[in-house]
Amino acid sequence: MFPEYRDLITALKGKDAHFDKLFDEHNKLDKKIKHLYDESTPDNTLIRLKKERLQLKDELKHYLSSKVNNR
Repeated sequence: MFPEYRDLITALKGKDAHFDKLFDEHNKLDKKIKHLYDESTPDNTLIRLKKERLQLKDELKHYLSSKVNNR
């Protein structure tokens, strides 16, 4: 995710609590969605979770870009 921010992500991991929270939530949702695909979960549940994941991804992107712009 976000290869253009690879160095910044590495720098923030374990040092920025807000980033860690967003990153962990996104990864947990991603794993849950992948698991639910295997379980043939109803589409409405997957759609809701995908929307949550996308919202987290957008928030992460904005957070990372603000860190780059404030350097």
